[in-house]
Amino acid sequence: MTSHHGHDAHGPVGHEDPAHVHDVAALDGAGHPAARARLAAGHTHGPLALEVSGLWAGYPGKPPALEDVSLVVPEGEMVGLVGPNGAGKSTLFKSILGVVRPLRGEIRVFGRPVSETRADVAYTPQVEEVDWEFPVSVRDVVLLGRWRGSGPFRRWSREDRDAAEGALERVGVPELANRQVGELSGGQRRRVLIARSIARGARLLLLDEPFAGLDAGVEHDLLAILDELTHEGCSILIATHDLACVASACDEACCLNRRVQGYGPPADVLTEDVLSRTFERALVPIGADREFIIAEGNGSAGAN
Repeated sequence: MTSHHGHDAHGPVGHEDPAHVHDVAALDGAGHPAARARLAAGHTHGPLALEVSGLWAGYPGKPPALEDVSLVVPEGEMVGLVGPNGAGKSTLFKSILGVVRPLRGEIRVFGRPVSETRADVAYTPQVEEVDWEFPVSVRDVVLLGRWRGSGPFRRWSREDRDAAEGALERVGVPELANRQVGELSGGQRRRVLIARSIARGARLLLLDEPFAGLDAGVEHDLLAILDELTHEGCSILIATHDLACVASACDEACCLNRRVQGYGPPADVLTEDVLSRTFERALVPIGADREFIIAEGNGSAGAN
C-alpha cells in the first residue's frame, strides 16, 4: 500500500532532501527542545498534532527509559515508530497519555499540555493487553471510547450510541455489535479497538502493534481505514515491527531505542545503518521491500 501523502505539499515521500533525517547526536546543539523536535522531522512551520521536546521519562528506581527524545507528528499524517522490545515505545505512549510524568522535557498535543488534551487522544493497546474473556458485547467495548472519566458509572446518551454505531460501521463490522468480544477473530478484535478510538472522536490516535499476527489481507484492510482517517485530518502514531508497513504507508518513520536514532522519510530512515543502530545488531537488506535478515554470530537468525 502506498502512502496517501505521496505527492502532497511536503513532496513525494522518500524523495526529500536527506538532510531531513537527523539523529540525536546531530540535534544536541540545536537550541530549544521544541525547535529541535521540529528540526528532527523537517517541519519548521505548520500545524502539529504532537510535539515531543527533549523528553526524559522512566520509572522510580530504574534508569530512564527515554533519553532526550524529540519528535513530531504533523496533523493529518501517520508516523511509524520502530524499535526493539524495551526501546521505550510504551513509555512514550504512556507519557503522551499523561500516565507517566516526564522527568524532563515537554509534550504538547495540538499546541497544549497533555493535561488539557486527554479528550483529543485515543490509545489502541496491543490485543494481548485486553481481557477478551470478560463478558461484554462489542458495542459496550466501543462505547467505552466515549468515557471521559466522569465516574465509574454513566448512562450512555443517544449521541454516545450513535457514535459507537457509526464507528463500527466505519471499520466494517456493524453486524458484530451484539456479539460477545470473546467470540471475535484476531482481525475483528483489531477493528473493534480501532472503532473504540474512532468513537471517542479523538484527533490523535496512538496505535500499539495493531498488525501483529494478522495476515496480509486483514492488514491491508486496516491500513485502508487508517488512510481514510488521515485524509480526514486525524493524526496517527503507530508502533510496529512491520518495516514494510512503515515504508509503504507512513509519512515519516521514527527509529527509537531509548533515544531517537533517526527520524524522517521512511526511504531515508529505514536503512541498514539506522536500523542496525536501533536494534543493536547487524541487519542486512535482502530486497527492495524493506525486508532485513538479522546477522548474528554464526549467520542469519531471523527476518523482519
